[in-house]
Amino acid sequence: MIESILQTIQSHEELLFWSAVFSVVTFIGSLLLLPWFVSRIPEDYFCHDRRERTEWAEHHPVIRAVLLTTKNLFGYVIILMGIAMLVLPGQGLLTIVIGLMLVNFPGKYRLERWLVSRKPLFNSINWLRKKSGNKPLRLSE
Repeated sequence: MIESILQTIQSHEELLFWSAVFSVVTFIGSLLLLPWFVSRIPEDYFCHDRRERTEWAEHHPVIRAVLLTTKNLFGYVIILMGIAMLVLPGQGLLTIVIGLMLVNFPGKYRLERWLVSRKPLFNSINWLRKKSGNKPLRLSE
């Protein structure tokens, strides 16, 4: 039994190496990027019943499409990294929430408000904001 496990490990040595590299990169990336993302959220972002109109709505349609596509692709990459961090080292749930904040889909704002209103996540976000010198998030006015 143990011998077959060792043979399996030896036959997948390269896969294990790249999995370890990916794990280290996502862990370090989450430690460096998440505080920056969290600090960029306006403190009153979750105080409104509906999402306020974005500044991108005023841009030329082609520029707006390029910006939104880029933002959404980046958001999906962050969500995938967060999902990977659920089993690898890193802050998986918080990373998924940050990724969700970047992508556009119907009902997104309600989902964001619901997720952030969960006490452990809300406390984690505000702890990161405090460490970066920002005011805590508010959920209602």
